[in-house]
Amino acid sequence: MTSKAKQLPHERRKGEAALSDFAEYVEKQQALRYPSSKHAPAAATTMAAAAAKGAHQGAELEHHEELDDILDSLNLSDPTPRVRLRQLLLSDNADADALRKLADVVKDRLLEGHGETVFDIGFENNGESMRLSRDEWDVASKRLAEAARTLRADTQLLLTKNVGGELDGAPTKDGDCSGKVMIREAPGTVEEVIETRIAVVGNVDAGKSSMLGVLVKGDLDDGRGKARVNLFRHKHEIETGRTSSVGMEIMGFDTTGQVVVSDTPGRKLSWEEIGKRSAKVITFTDLAGHERYLRTTVFGLLSSSPNYCLLMVAANNGLIGMSKEHLGIALALNVPVMVVITKIDICPPQILEQTITQITRILKSPGARKIPIFIKNHEECINTATQFVSQRICPIFQVSNVTGENLDLVRSFLNILPHHGRYDADAPFEFHVNDTFSVPHVGTVVSGIVKSGVIHAGDDVQIGPDSLGRFMQTSIRSIERKRIGVPAASAGQSASFALRRIRRKDVRKGMVVLLKTDGSPPKVFREFVAEVLILSHATTIKTKYQAMLHVGPVSQTCAIIDVDRPFIRTGDRATVAFRFVQRPEYLAPGDRLLFREGRTKGLGIVKSVGYDPSKPLLPKQPEGGDGEGRDPAESGAAEEGGNDRAAAEVQVGA
Repeated sequence: MTSKAKQLPHERRKGEAALSDFAEYVEKQQALRYPSSKHAPAAATTMAAAAAKGAHQGAELEHHEELDDILDSLNLSDPTPRVRLRQLLLSDNADADALRKLADVVKDRLLEGHGETVFDIGFENNGESMRLSRDEWDVASKRLAEAARTLRADTQLLLTKNVGGELDGAPTKDGDCSGKVMIREAPGTVEEVIETRIAVVGNVDAGKSSMLGVLVKGDLDDGRGKARVNLFRHKHEIETGRTSSVGMEIMGFDTTGQVVVSDTPGRKLSWEEIGKRSAKVITFTDLAGHERYLRTTVFGLLSSSPNYCLLMVAANNGLIGMSKEHLGIALALNVPVMVVITKIDICPPQILEQTITQITRILKSPGARKIPIFIKNHEECINTATQFVSQRICPIFQVSNVTGENLDLVRSFLNILPHHGRYDADAPFEFHVNDTFSVPHVGTVVSGIVKSGVIHAGDDVQIGPDSLGRFMQTSIRSIERKRIGVPAASAGQSASFALRRIRRKDVRKGMVVLLKTDGSPPKVFREFVAEVLILSHATTIKTKYQAMLHVGPVSQTCAIIDVDRPFIRTGDRATVAFRFVQRPEYLAPGDRLLFREGRTKGLGIVKSVGYDPSKPLLPKQPEGGDGEGRDPAESGAAEEGGNDRAAAEVQVGA
């Protein structure tokens, strides 16, 4: 009989520190699983990368994008002297060559930013001030808009310094004029629209659905749930006011940064209208906050591959219940987090102060290691949004859906939010199914995320595995994105495929769609080895322990068949072999997993697929007991966790 022991403070600290270390390890493994196709910046960067690649063929694991950006800004990789941006921006109207060069600079930045970029007028690439006067500022901003128009792009002034007007921030001592301008390309076709996915999580009654209803529709809430009704999918959700399924909602921004809403007050635009009028679309995944629906929420978080996570906290309740669970999952998945404190209109000031203190404390804890930034004005909003690629920053908004307070800051932030994610369009095609439908006169439809590669309507594909691990041959009848028909879909996009000659009962969530091959069918596995971190468990975990395992869209019961030590406890990091109980699944090393038994118990990353019982993870020690009989390859695999695992083994031995 085991009593459910409360975690001691030192155990909790150990678990938090292990979580942040493990998150860094997962990020490195993800870089191997989905190599980033960020090979579209300026030629100088490409040359620097080629030189670096020649020098360090094996050092791709230690790749720091933020360091690259700093090196780029210092122009360390550029052997040829560049024309200064000041000369290009202040060039004469008749100088077509200077305009073409400026357009080339803008084009490179648009390519790097996936169709949008924030341009700093007043600063060179290396951060040096241009020292612009007021008249020169006017000339430079007009010239930049002219260059953008040649690329079918629009400009939107975000923030100015020492210029005057509504968008002027705090003046600087030197008095030089400067400003940030958003340049966004008009998409040529619907499939070129920039897409960012945001998962919305938080405790029950935090105002998630209401907030999305207000953001998307443009009308304020009445305090009685008027704004959320359009987001619900089931009758019981409308009656109880609680989301129980994975809801989807989209919000569009045009090339000038304005939210795409209906001209008629109160009318909600259809997805087709938003998609056709937008240059950037933000897809919100509205998840359930109630503990009863945790399985659905975990599935929604893993299967929708969010670029960002929006954590909602009710000002009058604080970070309670499932919000901590959701925050833990978001941190484990290494997704940048932003926090929105709702209901500030009905919350007493002292309670709001308590909530803010609690959120700050949790975000600064060793498990999260975030820097909370409270966004109170337009200038802070713009500066934080442009720097949000750093995962250490966590912006916090305080809003009211009834009075509309600070909602404009949230909209501005979402408009500037940089594209974040790791996708490779040149890799072999892989699509993860996270929902299935049967549509009249169309047939079976599967929806999900294109993880890598490109697919076109009419391509021959295979979908599987079924209960026996086999793949079914089919072809793609048509492709839709945001309910608009498109000829193709590429890595990083969410899409729906209509499949030929497939019945709905033959497909399920968790299947994959791959291109048809002439050779052997894709390999599926019932057993695999993973590096895991135990977040919370009252007792020890040994072999034969069973839990619900989530790997992307796959949700299935798994049993532990081998561990690299006698048992594991809270905060331990170990190499574990799992076996699926029901059927084999399509897996690859580098896939992130999460297992739970009710609440989340642990998370991990797939190290290798398949398992050989003749090579156990815990080799039998000889009588002397210092591991001389261990296979060297096995030893290397078992010790990859580094010193923290050795320390854990010492504790276990003690």
